Amino acid sequence: MSRCVLLLWAAALLAQQDDVKNPRTSAADAAQGEKTFRSHCSPCHGLKGEGGRGPNLATGIFYHGSTDSDLLRNVSNGIDGTEMPGLFYSPDRVWQVIAYIRSLNAMSGQPLATAVAAGEAVYKREGCVDCHRVNGAGGRMGPDLSSIGKTRSAEHLRQSILEPNADVRQRYCVVSATDAAGKTIEGFLMNEDTYTIQFIDLSGRLYSVEKAGLKSLKIDRVSKMPPYKGKLSEDQVNGLVAYLSSLRPAGGVQ
Repeated sequence: MSRCVLLLWAAALLAQQDDVKNPRTSAADAAQGEKTFRSHCSPCHGLKGEGGRGPNLATGIFYHGSTDSDLLRNVSNGIDGTEMPGLFYSPDRVWQVIAYIRSLNAMSGQPLATAVAAGEAVYKREGCVDCHRVNGAGGRMGPDLSSIGKTRSAEHLRQSILEPNADVRQRYCVVSATDAAGKTIEGFLMNEDTYTIQFIDLSGRLYSVEKAGLKSLKIDRVSKMPPYKGKLSEDQVNGLVAYLSSLRPAGGVQ
């Protein structure tokens, strides 16, 4: 029997035990696991597990099982129906990868449920609900966040909170149009061609305007969202990131 087959057999046998705990949890194990992670896992999951082609692993939210046994099985054998392949190493080396993944904690050591709850409280207290919708509740001015945890990494979410002007999509560029009578209307850019421009104002009213009839037209790639850098504590930002990362489509499957 080949060594590769023996390793797979040993990992599969361990993973069948639902209560098995990671025996390799020291700082040295996590450091060694980081090396393996960077060489084999980071192309899909990012250097810090922040997500990319593969899901974000830094939040501690695992939608195919979160126990040590689940992680051993998923890392060793891969996940059916996804692009996740198996990692053909000994159980000890896989345990080290898992130790590293467990160390990727964006919530300053808070239990995940606590961080998510705290972040949701910040979200409501800061008035985010006035501009953003989550599962049908909230405003329409900003992006719908109902599944933001699936489509954005923790690092992107953090940047969006602290420095919203760093990445402004065309849909949220701000149009300022002044007509021949001197009336100025502001709104978000929807579409533009050579002769016309379409935008939606802050109350949700849609405008389609001929450029030739305007006295002035300005389009700014700026965000209407205020920056929270220096306004929220590190723990508050971490909690808000944890809450947003937890927002997934119904069923929560990656």
